[in-house]
Amino acid sequence: METWKIILIIVVVLAVIWSNIALLKYSTKFDVKKFNQDPIEKAKASLKEKDAKK
Repeated sequence: METWKIILIIVVVLAVIWSNIALLKYSTKFDVKKFNQDPIEKAKASLKEKDAKK
C-alpha cells in the first residue's frame, strides 16, 4: 500500500474514536431516568395530570 493511503486510514480511525469519545462526553449531560421510564407508568402519570386539570 502507498504511504498516503495508510496515513488516511489512520486519520479516519482516529477521527472515529475521537467522535465517539466526544459523543459519550456530550451524552452524560442528559438525565437517564427520563429515557428509562416505563411507558405504562408514563401513561398513568399523563392521565393523572389530565384528570387533575379538569
